[in-house]
Amino acid sequence: MRVKKKDIFFQTLENMADTIVQAADYFTAHVSDFDNISDFAKAMKEYEKKCDEFVHTTIKELNKTFITPIERDDIMGLVTTMDDVIDGLEATVSRFYMYHLGNPDKYIVQFGEILRNSAYEIQKAVHLLSSKKLLAIREHTIRLNDLENQGDELLRICINELFKSVTDPIELIKKKEIYERLETTTDACEHVANMLESIIMRNS
Repeated sequence: MRVKKKDIFFQTLENMADTIVQAADYFTAHVSDFDNISDFAKAMKEYEKKCDEFVHTTIKELNKTFITPIERDDIMGLVTTMDDVIDGLEATVSRFYMYHLGNPDKYIVQFGEILRNSAYEIQKAVHLLSSKKLLAIREHTIRLNDLENQGDELLRICINELFKSVTDPIELIKKKEIYERLETTTDACEHVANMLESIIMRNS
């Protein structure tokens, strides 16, 4: 029996979600140990480039496909918001490298865990979308919203601690930007959730 080939758009979205999970796993595994920050930055750049290729594939396929499985704008919106997540992870690690950051503190490690958990929720939701199990996605969008709230709270805590304990202005500027960039990446994960919610509303 011939297995039905998966729709190119759903397949590309799944591949992208899987790559985001790999990148977030890699980030979390390496963020507490900066033995070779240059290799860390290069590896994250490779994940980011891979996701850029998925974006280009999506645009190319949209340009030549007349009928799509969900609205064209929804496909483009989802791939773009997912790309923002990988961009945020890569941009953070590139700043570790550019700023010659010493070993990261517990807050950066905690942000890594929030982002890793968010990546898994995105992956589960996107695979459910491919299977057209739309209402089951909601469990994961709710979880993504909760994780974004955790990111907000963590930012408040670490900025407060930063201004209380760090006196070197250069160190303060470096750390503040990294914390804010990590929190912005949790926002990007929530934007994926919002995009998925609008897809559920339009298609269920």
